[in-house]
Amino acid sequence: MPISLKNEAAVAGIGLTDFSKNSGVSELSLAAQCIKAACDDAGVSPAEIDGLVTYTLDSTDEIEVARAVGAADLSFFSRINYGGGAAVGTIAQAAMAIATGQASTVVCYRAMNGRSGKRMGQGVSGEITSSDLIHWSWYMPYGMLIPGSWIAMIANKYMHTYGVTREDLGRVAISQRNHALRNPRAYGYGKPLTMEEYLQSKQIAEPLCLYDFCQETDGGCAILVTSAERARDLKRPPAVIRGVTQASTRGQEQMTSYYRDELLSLPEMEMAAKRVYAMSGLGPADIDAACLYDAFTSEIIMQLESFGFCGEGEGKDLVREGALDIDGRLPNNTHGGLISEGYIHGMNNIAEGVRLIRGESTSQPAKAVEHVLVSSGVGVPTGAMILGKAD
Repeated sequence: MPISLKNEAAVAGIGLTDFSKNSGVSELSLAAQCIKAACDDAGVSPAEIDGLVTYTLDSTDEIEVARAVGAADLSFFSRINYGGGAAVGTIAQAAMAIATGQASTVVCYRAMNGRSGKRMGQGVSGEITSSDLIHWSWYMPYGMLIPGSWIAMIANKYMHTYGVTREDLGRVAISQRNHALRNPRAYGYGKPLTMEEYLQSKQIAEPLCLYDFCQETDGGCAILVTSAERARDLKRPPAVIRGVTQASTRGQEQMTSYYRDELLSLPEMEMAAKRVYAMSGLGPADIDAACLYDAFTSEIIMQLESFGFCGEGEGKDLVREGALDIDGRLPNNTHGGLISEGYIHGMNNIAEGVRLIRGESTSQPAKAVEHVLVSSGVGVPTGAMILGKAD
């Protein structure tokens, strides 16, 4: 029995629906479409699926999905909480199930009508129905009703302390939009963004403007995980899971962890970094590209520090040097990310990490990509993983 998940499992298939602002179909239909596409990509029959993992926020029950796609008897099914923080967590659950023999073919999925249906940007201004939302009652009377306003408070503090400018946030947005220009699936495809346009955009929650926010998207994404040994014999080049972890630290809330000793770092990301590097035996210098969770541009700059690519307060310097660009030190979100491709709660970032390992990104870096770092949601219980080429 393995005592580490290193190299035990691999992503063998990815499947995505079209991304839109109005899918015109149910979320169950989106789930079935992306899962079928992931099976086709891997070259396996849906009848081989014996495990399913999704988000607690997903509306499609596993048994409904299993019937819709013709899955096998399910020996493993699981759900992860905390919105976008669940993305890598679903892969961690799948990898554990594979490594321990609970299942042999696990599909992680997220299907959402995130624009035409329930919109994440509407915040929690409606009825509070869960005990873990109670803490937001401390902030709502002051107009802090949406994720953008919660993150803006931390962004203001961080930017003031370290001299981060709006132009620095703009550089993140523009870099990812430039990647999206090559991606026909992306919202930003064919829509260049200039610094002038960025700076002239109305701020939604100071200092964040429209271009600092992720998209609201209808769509689905599925990731098929199986053993690393089996994946080598399937249809597509596998992306081997070198390390994967979840992370939540003391004082953790959902995006409003304002009572920690300081607000200038991301403790949950630092914990994820420490664990995923230790499990994989790799470090920041070994990472060739990244798909960092980008609900907001400020989160990218802070994560560069969390994952050790630079020192405290130096994330802005990496961005100014063009590190996130196609020819930079750490090409990031080469599909456009959640900001300029679409918002499937981070699952589409995982899919892009797999494409980078395969050499199939629409913005594939010229340099060799041996290892890709992927992170989950920022400011919530989260996770990180490193994908690598098969030996």
